[in-house]
Amino acid sequence: MTSSIPQPTAADLSAEIARVFALQQAHQWEAKASGAEVRKEKLARLKAAVEAHAEDIIGAVLEDTRKPVGEIRVTEVLNVIGNVQRNIDNLDAWMAPTEVTPSLNPADRAQIIHEARGVCLVLGPWNFPLGLALGPVAAAVAAGNTCIVKLTDLCPATARIAATIIREAFDEKDVALFEGDVSVATALLELPFNHVFFTGSPRVGKIVMAAAARHLTSVTLELGGKSPVIVDDSADIGQVAAQLAAAKQFNGGQACISPDYVFVKEDRKAALVEGFAANVKANLYDGAGALKKDSIAQVVNKANFDRVKAMFDDAVAKGATVAVGGTFEAEDLTVHPTMLTDVTPQMTIMQDEIFAPVIPVMTYDTLDQAIGYIEARDKPLALYVYSKDDAVVDEVLNRTSSGGVTVNGVFSHYLENNLPFGGVNTSGMGSYHGYFGFKCFSHERAVYRHQ
Repeated sequence: MTSSIPQPTAADLSAEIARVFALQQAHQWEAKASGAEVRKEKLARLKAAVEAHAEDIIGAVLEDTRKPVGEIRVTEVLNVIGNVQRNIDNLDAWMAPTEVTPSLNPADRAQIIHEARGVCLVLGPWNFPLGLALGPVAAAVAAGNTCIVKLTDLCPATARIAATIIREAFDEKDVALFEGDVSVATALLELPFNHVFFTGSPRVGKIVMAAAARHLTSVTLELGGKSPVIVDDSADIGQVAAQLAAAKQFNGGQACISPDYVFVKEDRKAALVEGFAANVKANLYDGAGALKKDSIAQVVNKANFDRVKAMFDDAVAKGATVAVGGTFEAEDLTVHPTMLTDVTPQMTIMQDEIFAPVIPVMTYDTLDQAIGYIEARDKPLALYVYSKDDAVVDEVLNRTSSGGVTVNGVFSHYLENNLPFGGVNTSGMGSYHGYFGFKCFSHERAVYRHQ
C-alpha cells in the first residue's frame, strides 16, 4: 500500500500567499530604509546561490525546454550572475541623492531621492524562465523593495530550482517564490502590490494591467511584437543573412526581440535567401543533411507548435514560397529554420508575432513603402536597420517608433546594459537593465529643504 503526499488545497495556497504578502507589507519599511551594504549583502547571497546551483539550473531548463546547453549557460546562469554583480558594483552611486539647485531660492536645498516602491510582484516568462525573472528580482532588491516571484507553469523544473535559490538567498519577508499554475498568478494579482513587473505576451499583459488598475498599482510590462528588419541597397547582404540566420536560431526564434520579418529590395532578395540558407546549413545540419537538434531549441509546447504550423500553412496556401526550410517535426516540436518569400500583408504570419525560427521576407521599392508599412501597425519591441547611409537610418528613426533599435546588427540595444530596455504601447511599458532597472523599481521622490 502506497501513500501519496497531500497536495495543498486552493484555500491553503491562498492563505499562504496572504501570509507572505502580509509579512512583506510589514517588512517593506525596514527594507526601504536599508543602506547599500545591507542590500549588497542580499544580492551577494543571490549571486552565490546561482553560482552554487549552476549545473542544476542548466539541467532544469534543459528538461523544460530542450535548449542548447551553451545558450542556457549564457542566458540563465552567466547573465543572471552578471546582472546581480552589476547592481552590487553600482549601488552606492545609484542610491546617492541627485542634488538640484532651487530656481526660487538658490540658498535652499533640493534633492531627488530614489526610494523603494514597496512590495513588488515579478511574473516571469517561459522563453528565458530564470534569467528574465531573477534579473528584475535583483533590481527590485537593489532598490530596497520586498518581492514575490512567480515563474511560468510551462517550466516546472526551472521553477523548482528557482524556489531553492530564492530560499537559500533570502528570508521570505524579503523575497519569496510561489510555484503553480495560472491560478497562482491570478491569486497574486488580486493583492494590492505597489508594483508589478511582467514579462510575456501583449494578451496577458492586458490582463495584468487590468488587475493592477484595481489597486492603482504601477506596472512594468515587457511584451513583444513583430520586430521588422529594413535592408537597404548599401547594406552588406552577406552580413545581414548571417546575422538573421543566427538570430532566428537563438532560442529557436523564441525571443521577444527576434527579427520577425524582413524588408529587402527585389534585386537583393535572392542573395539574402542564398546567404541565409548557407549559414543555416553550415551551422545547424550535419554532413548527412540532418538537423543537429542539440543546437536549436524546440518550440515550447504543442499549442505553440500548432499555432506556428497553422501560420506557415496559411502563408503557403496564399502564395508564399518556401525559400529555405519548411520542415515541421511534430513528434518533438522541432521547426527547422525557415525563410518565406512572396509574402503579403494579408497572410496570418504577417499579423501575429511568430516566436519560432521562421522569417517572412517582403520586398519594397522605396523607403517610404517600408516605413509606411511599419507606421500603420503596432509599435514593435525592436527595429533593425541595415544601411551604411546615415540619412536612411535617420529617416527610419524619425518616422517610426519602437522599444529599441539596432543598426547594422541584431540584439545589441538589448545587450548594452547602459541603455534602457523596454517597449512602447503594445510592445511594453517602462524599461529596465542596469541603472534603468534600479529606476524601474524606485520612486523618484522630490525633497525641498528650506534653510
